[in-house]
Amino acid sequence: MLTSQKMRKLAPELDPLRLGTGWKPEDLSKPQIFIESTFGDSHPGSGHLDKLVEAAREGAAQAGGHGARYFCTDMCDGESQGTDGINFSLASREMIANMIEIQANATPFDAGIYMASCDKGLPGNLMGLARVNIPAVVVTGGTMAAGPDLLTLEQLGMYSAKFERGEIDEEKLNWAKCNACPSCGACSFIGTASTMQIMAEALGLALPGSALLPATSPDLIDYARNAGKLAVKLATMENMRPSDIVTMDSFENAIMVHAAISGSTNCLLHIPALVAGQDGDGDGCVFPAGRLLVRGKGQQKEQAFDFLFPGQIFSEGQSCSLP
Repeated sequence: MLTSQKMRKLAPELDPLRLGTGWKPEDLSKPQIFIESTFGDSHPGSGHLDKLVEAAREGAAQAGGHGARYFCTDMCDGESQGTDGINFSLASREMIANMIEIQANATPFDAGIYMASCDKGLPGNLMGLARVNIPAVVVTGGTMAAGPDLLTLEQLGMYSAKFERGEIDEEKLNWAKCNACPSCGACSFIGTASTMQIMAEALGLALPGSALLPATSPDLIDYARNAGKLAVKLATMENMRPSDIVTMDSFENAIMVHAAISGSTNCLLHIPALVAGQDGDGDGCVFPAGRLLVRGKGQQKEQAFDFLFPGQIFSEGQSCSLP
């Protein structure tokens, strides 16, 4: 019997409360899917996730399940940078993981879909799904497009410094500010957000090929819909929890992918935390040197989603292994 159906027998008030929330009577007996996202107006990486949530919910319904929407939005390191607000950054990762653990365990579900894009939201979701430990699919929020002349947010510091030195005028600085973030999605360089999207796929928790898709791409909507369908399927399968499929070999593979993409050094904070959440010991994580697949920094030619064209994470991940 599904966990959700056991819960219905134990909690007589559950059904009427869900009916009051908008569930239909026939939804109550279906596989129940927890859909968690960082949707909110906090930054471009989370502002569009409601569309992915609805696509995943639609996919779950098509597969015979019912998706319930839960939210815990994240802060933006970029918006807080240079202020005391940045002191809340790493703490926010813990609070997101805590909130996911609370939401999913207060009313048990049969499987979960977890959506985030950025620096602390995605690691927080990865930590939270490991604690909840029900079959899980991660949907990453993709990356924003670059602006004119491949302008990205990473270059704003350079423009600001040039303005302070009198090398450019205020009009040029304002041009950069108005064009650095032309769409929703994670910042368009291989920073922490893009790195963690890649890590989610390298760990086997996101659908192959989904990391770093353009956030405005119809393909991303399709991935979210397929995630909803897959979550319903996983809900009825044995041994498909994160603790069953994410092993130390998975983490070692992700670490090698991290080296290959020259990923963000902030990953050295997140991967050990994920390992510790999985087996209680993150001290054994070693980040070795590896070959460089992309440079992917804003000052150079590549954008984050240029990584899609050589073959994405899936084909590269097949050849990554520790010596």
